[in-house]
Amino acid sequence: MSEIKFEKAMTRLEGIVEELERGDLNIDKSLEIFEEGIKMSRVCSKKLNEAEAKIEKLTKGKKGELITELFPLDDNDDK
Repeated sequence: MSEIKFEKAMTRLEGIVEELERGDLNIDKSLEIFEEGIKMSRVCSKKLNEAEAKIEKLTKGKKGELITELFPLDDNDDK
């Protein structure tokens, strides 16, 4: 099975929340999609943690300290 993309997992999670909030599902179906929601939540959390780790790695200086860098402004940004 291929890995689920963040956007797809987030969209499905939003759909699950909407389904559960409606409250018209039986208990078995509610539990089933709640479990799926937990899985989608974990996928999203994992992807965000991976992105954060990558950003930290990319912004560390030679001595391992985090460096804050401002993105350069486009010439069109101030118009």
